[in-house]
Amino acid sequence: MSNQTATDEKTLVGGWTPYGPVTAEDQKVFDEALAGFVGVNYSPQEVSTQLVAGMNYRFKCKATLPGPEPIQWEAIVEIFQPLPGQGKPHIVSITRI
Repeated sequence: MSNQTATDEKTLVGGWTPYGPVTAEDQKVFDEALAGFVGVNYSPQEVSTQLVAGMNYRFKCKATLPGPEPIQWEAIVEIFQPLPGQGKPHIVSITRI
């Protein structure tokens, strides 16, 4: 299989990309979706995307419950970003892993 074919497969509509580094644009979507979210702090470590009528994101995060003795675990934060002009990114689900 050529490199071009492997690259094309990563961007197929409906297919999830492999997890990779969080880009500045990914971080912007994450920050906008979690604006005003309180309780647990989520810090994205990696991201996978799925092209649909908009974009789905799966962020692998380090989750921290603040306090005198912070508790940490990993979680997947799923976010949907609608097409331009159709709304803001929003949280779809948060799953502890």
